[in-house]
Amino acid sequence: MPHVLAFAVEIATTVLAVAGMGYFLAALVAALLFVRERRRPQAAFTPGVSVLKSLKGVDPGMMDAFRSHCKQNYGGKYELLFGVASVEGPEAVAVTRLQLEFPEVEIKLFKCPERLGTNGKVSTLIQLAAHARYEYLLINDSDISVGPRYLDQVMARFAAPEVGMVTALYRGRAHGTVASQFEALGIATDFQPSVLLSRLLEGGLRYGLGSTLAVRREALEKAGGLEGLVDQLADDYEMGARISKAGYRVVLSAAVVETAVPAYDWRGYIDHQLRWLRTVRDARPGGYAGLVVTYGLAWALINVLASGLSPLSLWLLALSLFLRLGLAMTVGAEVLSDHQVLQSLWLLPLRDLLAIGLWAAGFAGNTILWRGERFVVKGGKLFKAS
Repeated sequence: MPHVLAFAVEIATTVLAVAGMGYFLAALVAALLFVRERRRPQAAFTPGVSVLKSLKGVDPGMMDAFRSHCKQNYGGKYELLFGVASVEGPEAVAVTRLQLEFPEVEIKLFKCPERLGTNGKVSTLIQLAAHARYEYLLINDSDISVGPRYLDQVMARFAAPEVGMVTALYRGRAHGTVASQFEALGIATDFQPSVLLSRLLEGGLRYGLGSTLAVRREALEKAGGLEGLVDQLADDYEMGARISKAGYRVVLSAAVVETAVPAYDWRGYIDHQLRWLRTVRDARPGGYAGLVVTYGLAWALINVLASGLSPLSLWLLALSLFLRLGLAMTVGAEVLSDHQVLQSLWLLPLRDLLAIGLWAAGFAGNTILWRGERFVVKGGKLFKAS
């Protein structure tokens, strides 16, 4: 019986390792096509845009992220609107400092005390949007740092009238711990390649990324507005999905932004990963099951053990490692300009092995931990866990 089980594991992991190599190749093609596309010149389009930021607490590097939004080489007008629950909190103090530092930029602070649903961030954004002056809204998180041509590159995509949302790829900047490095490495070498591949296979994006959600008000209203997202956990994903269903295109900008990854301990890292995985499973159950082939390197490693170091297993491992590293360097270094990814590549096998366990744990329930509270995710909505 043990021999039969070992043989079954060997066969299964061989199939999964080969499927993983196919995934690596397809994602590599998708990444190279994106690189070629973003080199094309974009039409100049510089409408007024209102940048909305919901704040809760102070994130690492938050002030530098705010400053990057104030240093835009943008031909049009823009305003920065910050929403806080209390004007006496540290986040409000940070915005006041920003106003003094950049008096030439239109920066506004609003108290947004109403809790309109389980998603506090969307509740704040609804209240902020009522104060926005411009037809185009751009939403991103407080820890997002951008380049000086960010608004120029994002808004240029709206020159095509069928575009309803523009989103952006992002890289993670790790802070201190190995768990933080795992998170940043996963963003660059796992999540972003999957975004590029889904874009290729589906003929475009059908969702948004929270790093950048730039929308036409008209498209957002036809998709049900922000009000329809107030109980959604994956509000970024759902906003893009609804805009796509409303008949508009969701496209990627040439801009790549950066998010600060907290100095997670292992508990924090696992909680964050499970929140993301269970959210994906709820939103795209078929796609979540398909993630099994993205762990090709880990399957190849397990195959080596299951086969007793057979020549075939070693050949599969070498080829899988070559393709995995090639994809990681192409997306991390070329597409995302992630300067940390190369020095963290040695962690990939360990990170991928842990990722399989977390993926399996994603099936074990639908409870998540978010901002210190436990919720149940069902049908895309959040419910307080009993």
